[in-house]
Amino acid sequence: MSSPLDALEARVDQLVTRCEELANQKAALADRERLWTRERARLIEKQEMMRSRLEAMVARLHALE
Repeated sequence: MSSPLDALEARVDQLVTRCEELANQKAALADRERLWTRERARLIEKQEMMRSRLEAMVARLHALE
C-alpha cells in the first residue's frame, strides 16, 4: 500500500522529469531561433546586394537610351 507521501514523492519526480524535458526543449528552440535569425540576416543581406546590383543594371540601361 502506498502512502500519501509516496504518491507525493512520485508526483514530484514526474514534475522534475517534465521540468528537465521542458528545459531541454527550450534550449533546443533557442538554438533553432539563433540559426533562423542568422539565416534571416544572411538572406536580407543577399537581397540588399541583389537589389543594388539590379538598380545599377537599370541605371546602366537608362544611360544607354
